[in-house]
Amino acid sequence: MKFGILREQGDHRVAVVPETIPKLKPLGLEFLVEKGAGETAFYSDADYAEHATMCSRKEVLQQSDLIVSITPLAESEWASLGKDTVMISQFAPFVDEEIVAKLVAAKRRAFSMDMIPRTTLAQAMDVLSSMASMAGYRAVLEAATHLPRFFPMMITAAGSIRPAKVLVLGAGVAGLQAIATARRLGAMVEAFDTRQAAKEEVESLGAKFVVVEGARDDKDAGGYAVAQSEEFLARQRAEVQLRASKADVVITTAQVRGRKAPILLPKETVALMKPGSVVVDLAASTGGNCELTQDNKVISHGGVTIIGNSQLAGLMPQDASLLYSNNMLNFLKIIVKDGALNLDMGNEIIAGAFITPQLVPQDANN
Repeated sequence: MKFGILREQGDHRVAVVPETIPKLKPLGLEFLVEKGAGETAFYSDADYAEHATMCSRKEVLQQSDLIVSITPLAESEWASLGKDTVMISQFAPFVDEEIVAKLVAAKRRAFSMDMIPRTTLAQAMDVLSSMASMAGYRAVLEAATHLPRFFPMMITAAGSIRPAKVLVLGAGVAGLQAIATARRLGAMVEAFDTRQAAKEEVESLGAKFVVVEGARDDKDAGGYAVAQSEEFLARQRAEVQLRASKADVVITTAQVRGRKAPILLPKETVALMKPGSVVVDLAASTGGNCELTQDNKVISHGGVTIIGNSQLAGLMPQDASLLYSNNMLNFLKIIVKDGALNLDMGNEIIAGAFITPQLVPQDANN
């Protein structure tokens, strides 16, 4: 089975790095890599060439049986694929409601890495968590870059500087990494999450957990926030407004799968924030937790800098690619056996990630 690795379009990462390929060879795969695939992530063609055949994009598309990318291939390129080529990417069917129907209509089988169940068993394949961790780390660095003040307390001959106050909204993977990073930089950190289970994790990192009573806690939400009652949201808005008005940095991470991100920072709250304060909104691509967020833009509103970026992991492409590649390695170990595709639909990970079950061959394992 020929396995194709493409150069990403509009993304500096690469789905599989050179050091992963030797670990995949025991699966019975032959590797085709588009020239320059790892260039923007600082992985050279020479490194790939030790283990794979370097090809043009056209050759990779035409010859691969299994083809991988981080961002999905454009529909215009589907026709260049072999008849039975299977795609592995992040199709985000909860966001793009038409993508599955388009794939089925085109008779294109596909796995979506963002649909892997977020369970303990699948943790080593969870690209969402890997990238969220990097985004949480980078969010703090972006905030520190734009903040006109120090993060740590500083005592100097010229006077003392108080530590920055950081408020993190959402204590999932990204939020916890943001908390840990802000604490390492010496900031005072508060965090809020509707899930009470997050309280212990937040406090273990040295941050204060902000409690708003009456939250609906859904342990089966797969790491996402869940919709809350209007009564709870009103109390939440009041508490967040109070905390945000005193914060130097607010980092928001809350997303509800398949729905617009909840508004946690309305413009009225931003108006109460101190001039020079910074908001980093990691939910920008799904509407943003801040009412004023503009996706992929940095704006200033009343002296408050608002950074809208849901793809911060891409700003650290080398390590982001390495983690994504390790996730891919662990996933491929369950979907490829003896050089052939294993479509065991009784496996919850395969069943969750395979978004075109209508195209399962009759002889597939069930």
